[in-house]
Amino acid sequence: MVNDTPAAATAEFISQMHVELTALHAFIRLLETEQQALLNEQTEQIQSLAENKTQMVQELTGLVNVRRNGMLTRGIKFEPGSMQTWLQTHTAINLPTWHEIQKMATHAQQMNQTNGALIQVRVRHNQQTLTMLHNATRSANDLYGPDGKPSLSVSGRILNSV
Repeated sequence: MVNDTPAAATAEFISQMHVELTALHAFIRLLETEQQALLNEQTEQIQSLAENKTQMVQELTGLVNVRRNGMLTRGIKFEPGSMQTWLQTHTAINLPTWHEIQKMATHAQQMNQTNGALIQVRVRHNQQTLTMLHNATRSANDLYGPDGKPSLSVSGRILNSV
């Protein structure tokens, strides 16, 4: 049976904030691991981390939605400073938790952007390598004619001639 007293509802709301903070810490650890895998070009690990990352983002989205619903229930607006004001009024002891959530969310966003930039660098490098290989293959195809004889001349001489 759920206790519907205001104190119990506030305790549940605060408890959800702690769950969200724990999930943010785990997400940041995953982003740090992803960054190291990107820097060390550990492709298999990156693929595995991508699956975990998707799951964690879904979990965090759900936790944020729970918090937002709790904010709506308490009349807290979705604007800067409103959550802090509510906490100061109702449960100031939990202000550090809210500040940590904000700090960790900003840190996670910055790390995710950095990892995205690392991925873009890797993609550009791979595209350049593929282009180079494609051009080399095209050049190699022109090296021999349909009769199997070399078709390129080097220094005025045909390859394979004395």
